[in-house]
Amino acid sequence: MKTVLVTGATGFAGPTVCAVLAARGFRVVAAVRAGRTAPPGTEPRIIGDIGPDTDWTEALAEVDGVVHLAARAHVLSDPAPDPALLYDRINRDGTLRLAAQAGNRRFIFISSVKVNGEFTADDKPFTALDPFDPQDPYGRSKLAAEQGLRRLSELKLTVLRPPLIHGPGAKGNLERVRMLLKRRIPIPLGAVKNLRSLIGLANLADAVGFCLTHDSTIGHTFLLRDDENVSVPELFRKMGRALGTPALLIPVPVGLLRLAGTLTGRRATIRRLTGSLTVDDGPLRALGWKPPVSLDEGLKALSPK
Repeated sequence: MKTVLVTGATGFAGPTVCAVLAARGFRVVAAVRAGRTAPPGTEPRIIGDIGPDTDWTEALAEVDGVVHLAARAHVLSDPAPDPALLYDRINRDGTLRLAAQAGNRRFIFISSVKVNGEFTADDKPFTALDPFDPQDPYGRSKLAAEQGLRRLSELKLTVLRPPLIHGPGAKGNLERVRMLLKRRIPIPLGAVKNLRSLIGLANLADAVGFCLTHDSTIGHTFLLRDDENVSVPELFRKMGRALGTPALLIPVPVGLLRLAGTLTGRRATIRRLTGSLTVDDGPLRALGWKPPVSLDEGLKALSPK
């Protein structure tokens, strides 16, 4: 395999994935929208909106494999009138349209741990064999895409389910925490005792490159993580050290936090911050992959701006 099409090349993970693949010797073709600048070292090919009618013919020309990153991302309090329709159109129908046109090519699909669910017991991480339990339209659209892809018998498919991804440009809760740390605002999560798996952009990109060069990964689904699981307070301490702004953590009882979340309409957010979600990455490690960048090193890439 020499030439790889990367969708979502200008998104959060795209530039890092493109850079890692180029460094591994791939010719990288970047699917971009008109007016967007493709990542350095890639060959841009223009596409329109991603959905059930997208024509990928030109983008797939002379391409040996596909890394499908493009998706409508999960957001809290999605402002769309009917988020489920948009998630399905882009994440399910758009994915299956691309895969159908890809034929028997190598296909790496970046799914999400949300296919598994939202929470785990500390001693029982999610595996690829666990029952599906997506809790929101985003997770359900990713599951539907996975199921549709597996019905395409010619496709040389590998599915990767990352947990929370951190790196430069991270949005959502990680960006909110970064701003709290920057402003030296106390964070009332010092008493939380949970475990979370995360993965840095560099490690996700390395796993993509590994799968493209190891046929033993074809036909499998893998969960990924950094080299360690951490509690939310320890994650914030690590972020503070990486950014040079020590975390000010206050030990508020978890029960009180959850009550406050219920009263303020932020129950789901508090549950995510206080609950555990870990994954078992043993199957991919057994094939020879391991994350090249430690969690501490990866967090240093967070923007200090």
